[in-house]
Amino acid sequence: MSSSTTFQPLSSFDNAHRARIRSVLTDIDDTLTTDGLLVPEAFAAMAALDRAGIEVVPITGRPAGWCDHIARMWPVAGLVGENGAFFFRYDRTERRMIRRYWKSAEERAEDRLRLDRVRDRILAEVPGCAVASDQAYREADLAIDFCEDVPAISRSEVQRIQAIFEAEGAHAKISSIHVNGWFGEYDKLAMSRILFSEAFGRDLEQSRDSVVFCGDSPNDAPMFGYFPHSVGVANVMEFADLLDAAPTYVTPSVGGSGFAELAAALLEARG
Repeated sequence: MSSSTTFQPLSSFDNAHRARIRSVLTDIDDTLTTDGLLVPEAFAAMAALDRAGIEVVPITGRPAGWCDHIARMWPVAGLVGENGAFFFRYDRTERRMIRRYWKSAEERAEDRLRLDRVRDRILAEVPGCAVASDQAYREADLAIDFCEDVPAISRSEVQRIQAIFEAEGAHAKISSIHVNGWFGEYDKLAMSRILFSEAFGRDLEQSRDSVVFCGDSPNDAPMFGYFPHSVGVANVMEFADLLDAAPTYVTPSVGGSGFAELAAALLEARG
């Protein structure tokens, strides 16, 4: 996609369509967070949506360990983690965590051995990157850090990491902080379909017009392209030339402030 791509402002999001939104699917890093922090206005926005009866569902590349915490302690209806490897949903009535994986434990163990070999190649061939600090809490993928806890490396080197994953037969997506790689025919959208069917009892295809997806980076492109009401926080424009599909609308502000602007627009439409 060209860096000259035109993004519509959030104010172009028709009020009648906003009033029909039932679910908000959202990335976490640099969408709910700003400079690595979950800012109060973003958390308050999630809580306000939840109180209004609008489901909030993070769709993230972050690890299973984080997702267990988020499902339990954030005002969310469930979440998809590790770029589609699973969904977690905490049943607060029964005090029970529901975990649904794309692959079996045995398959994930086999994939880990393959990913370890890919890890060694990446670290040897791309100086300056590192295994992500949250890798110990992952169950299905390998995350390579290129700017979160290491000095930022060049975009060409980030793309080199992705190319190595793909040369080894893995899928790889670039987020705002990591390159995530995995073996398996899934992504954020595929697991979102399963979440809607098994946890919410709804068909995602038939529900698209009542769903907003909010994100910020190339690994969100399948979601941007699928949902007619997709929204990028302002920092998505930094990745305009890397997006296979762009969001329909863009918020005025970056990160968590942009998410809060989206939430306010949806709530305002409901009166």
